[in-house]
Amino acid sequence: MSPACGMVTDGGFSIIEINPMEGRMRYLVVVSVFFFMLVMGVFATAQADGRGVYVKCIGCHGVDGSKHALNVSPPIKGQSAGELERKLFGYLDGSFGGDKKIVMTNVLKKLSEEDIREVSKYVSEF
Repeated sequence: MSPACGMVTDGGFSIIEINPMEGRMRYLVVVSVFFFMLVMGVFATAQADGRGVYVKCIGCHGVDGSKHALNVSPPIKGQSAGELERKLFGYLDGSFGGDKKIVMTNVLKKLSEEDIREVSKYVSEF
């Protein structure tokens, strides 16, 4: 037995006494490990994932990128990752886009550069 535990017998029953501090430490360790794993899972999920980013695009571009967004732009399906990146970053810096580019600009402002690269790679595989 550890020094924190002791065994007391009481009329034939064995009672194990645990130092309250040891119980609290064990609880803190378990809770800390749980939160560490939770946070790591959140960070792993938060990292750029092209498929996860593209979910926001399906309404206008379709599940496979073959839809004419807002009945104006050509489908994005079949474009290379480099071409898509150039266009997406072009929306942000004002060097690309037509009359309705504000729609794309507002969407892209919420994404990181890594998100844009990952979604470009993802869409290029359609």
